[in-house]
Amino acid sequence: MNNFNFGEVLTRAWQIIWKHKVLWIFGILASCARGGGGGGGNGGGGSRSYNSSGDFPFGGREAERFLERAGDFLQEHWWVILASAAAVLLLSFLLFALGMIGRIGVIKGTATAEKGAENLAFGELWSESLPYFWRLFGLNFLVGLAFLVIILPFVVMGVLTAGVGFICALPLICLLIPVGWAVSIIVEQAQAAIVLEDLGMMDGFKRGWEIVKSNPAPIVVMALILGVGGAIVGVIISAPILLAALPVVIGMNALRESMTPLWIALACCAAYMPLLLLLNGVLSAYLQSAWALTYMRLSQPAQPKDDAPIIIEANA
Repeated sequence: MNNFNFGEVLTRAWQIIWKHKVLWIFGILASCARGGGGGGGNGGGGSRSYNSSGDFPFGGREAERFLERAGDFLQEHWWVILASAAAVLLLSFLLFALGMIGRIGVIKGTATAEKGAENLAFGELWSESLPYFWRLFGLNFLVGLAFLVIILPFVVMGVLTAGVGFICALPLICLLIPVGWAVSIIVEQAQAAIVLEDLGMMDGFKRGWEIVKSNPAPIVVMALILGVGGAIVGVIISAPILLAALPVVIGMNALRESMTPLWIALACCAAYMPLLLLLNGVLSAYLQSAWALTYMRLSQPAQPKDDAPIIIEANA
């Protein structure tokens, strides 16, 4: 589509989520299924200079004894591992399910707002989203499973060959990056197709592929705008977390004398977390709304403008 108006779509998406702030809640839910992690895993290393002095919890010998006791405990209480694994799987399923509901709610709410709705009710959007849940869940699950099946042999080969397999498979792994990006774009359009046209899982994927194949230029440009722009905004809203953790990382050796800087950093992160959750929800709602509008603009023929002149044929 040569006349695709990127500015109109991006502006309209912001107008919708700003007017209908209930979509922020669905955006928060949608962010549960988006990659992103948040891990602040400062790999706790046993630095050779660590000892049991001060209030640092472990020295070298103490860490070994702790690991031995932990191993003995897990051998005697193996059910703890099973229960923990089950809890992780259940939590992952719950977050993924909430993410799907969030995506559907934003797509549905965007379409309803485009039809002229003045108010969007959370309960109504929630109930209207449920019929599409398993279709979006199945679509995203199967796509993720397919990539897992493709990547898993490389991981196993890399582990068995002490990393040599990773080097040999590097060209294929690099090839998977643009393929994964392209598939994610198709999935975005497929999700909108399933919700807005009430299609099945496979029919929705086919419809998403048709939209991408028929409009490669606007789709790719929009993906770059939303991808790069979303990444930049994501870094900005996450900056306070990074700034709070940076002094702790830089002064890691100082933790031998006192753990106070670590507790201060954790307190700052905890205080900022509600705002981070809200901002991330707004960002997710905006991105999902923009993708929904992109689908709506590309899947429907352009409507004639109201001020277009009307030509009346004269009677012979």
